[in-house]
Amino acid sequence: MALTLDQVKAKSASKLTGLHPVMRQATERLIERSFARGVPILITQGLRTIAEQDALYAQGRNKPGQIVTKAKGGYSNHNFGVAIDFALLQPDGKSVSWTVGKEWMVVVEIAKSLGFEWGGDWRSFKDMPHFEMCFGLTTAQYRAGRKPSGIALAKAISVINKEDDVMKEELAKLTKRVGELEAAAKRIPAPKWFVAEFGSGDLGGVISEPAFTVEGWRTLAVGLRVSK
Repeated sequence: MALTLDQVKAKSASKLTGLHPVMRQATERLIERSFARGVPILITQGLRTIAEQDALYAQGRNKPGQIVTKAKGGYSNHNFGVAIDFALLQPDGKSVSWTVGKEWMVVVEIAKSLGFEWGGDWRSFKDMPHFEMCFGLTTAQYRAGRKPSGIALAKAISVINKEDDVMKEELAKLTKRVGELEAAAKRIPAPKWFVAEFGSGDLGGVISEPAFTVEGWRTLAVGLRVSK
């Protein structure tokens, strides 16, 4: 059975806790838009405590495992709720893939359109699963207690919602067009009773395109009778 969007979102829900609200909104959009493109993802890391960051930094240095970060506690954007890591969620809904291929790059494309910075673009220590949205602040500024400015947050929200606004505009155009087509489909040539009473559907060339709905022909007939 194919995974639903709700199932995919539920699997990442715990990792969204503690993210900056705007970062969380962007992450939710990333999950939704990736799913819409046929690529379900799992958020594997969100907010990290300083202690968790230090433990991760020790991996591959003075603890077993591979080196996976160059940042000590307080020097990673994960510590301030403005960074996430992801993996590709497999059809079984349990296992994940870290393979950087076509599907991975679809997620990267979507993330960048939402305003994320991708760790895969870094010149040194490329971090392929990593996305961050720092709102113009450095980790040093976050450590000092700085908060993102209202302008920076407004700009980020504008980028996040841009595609939604475009989709709404396209949907409005489509809805209008459907309405026009439905209205056109209801138009009919002049009924026999109208021609019998008034001589022709175009009233002797007065009407260039004589096609109305049934109600339209009735309304026109009433007006013509009153004007006699």
